[in-house]
Amino acid sequence: MRILVTGGAGFIGSNFVHYLIDKYPYKIIVLDKLTYAGNLDNLSDIRKGIIFIKGDICDRKVVSRAMRGCDIVLNFAAETHVDRSIIDAGVFVRTDILGTYTLLEEAKKQGIKRFIQISTDEVYGSIEIGSFTEESPLLPNSPYAASKAGADLLCRSYFKTYNFPVLITRSSNNYGPYQHPEKFIPVVILNALENKPIPVYGDGRNVRDWIYVEDNCQAIDIVMQKGEPGEIYNIGGGNERKNIETCKLILREIGKGEELISFVKDRPGHDRRYSVSSDKIKKLGWQPRTSFEEGLSKTIKWYIENRKWWEKILYGENKK
Repeated sequence: MRILVTGGAGFIGSNFVHYLIDKYPYKIIVLDKLTYAGNLDNLSDIRKGIIFIKGDICDRKVVSRAMRGCDIVLNFAAETHVDRSIIDAGVFVRTDILGTYTLLEEAKKQGIKRFIQISTDEVYGSIEIGSFTEESPLLPNSPYAASKAGADLLCRSYFKTYNFPVLITRSSNNYGPYQHPEKFIPVVILNALENKPIPVYGDGRNVRDWIYVEDNCQAIDIVMQKGEPGEIYNIGGGNERKNIETCKLILREIGKGEELISFVKDRPGHDRRYSVSSDKIKKLGWQPRTSFEEGLSKTIKWYIENRKWWEKILYGENKK
């Protein structure tokens, strides 16, 4: 089995590559542009066990070379940070939509057996009560979420029009090792470790459902192995928390006081609550295994033990 993982040097992608290497004797090709969020250090311990290609998923020639001889493609490659999408939506449209189109076209041409599109629960928008299902309408509220929704719809069209074997996963908020320091949980952890103010948007009562990244990797694997082409699978962690609660939990775990919390002006279009039903994927035999408290403890420990990894990102090579 030969598998192409695009965006495999990013947060979730690199965790999934580690997962594959540990579990299967597959040949793994990683294609990554190595933007600020892609990091070869994420793959340093398994570098000899993979083929790495630096390249842009919008580049048809690079995509064609990377995909040659592959059986399965998993598309993790995307611009993902909501704040950045508000500043420059065009970058998100290019990578998340045009890049997905380029991959789909080449995968169709090469006869790829399965194409797994890694998406997000943010495509559904915000929900006050209950949970979104796979049949819920797409109502994205940020340029990032809109770009991912556009890619999902493009994938759906390739299944409907060409009978191309596309599957889509939509997970809740991931956290764990290798997550870029700009994301919420790493921001809280690293600012707490360095006694810096921790910015919390608005009143801090926005709700997110957190899933430990390894649990998401297991879910994606099950979809890859057992999922039905043309189907969408929500992947929720079952750990809904207000952002302020998550922040306070991390501070208690690290042993720092709540005086570090600094409420800041809310961002435009900030979704109040995300929640997805995972009933469909659970029928394939998946269950989240990691409690939020256990996952946070593992994550905090990882950042403490891998200070050089995040200092290099935040401060460059010359940090003393």
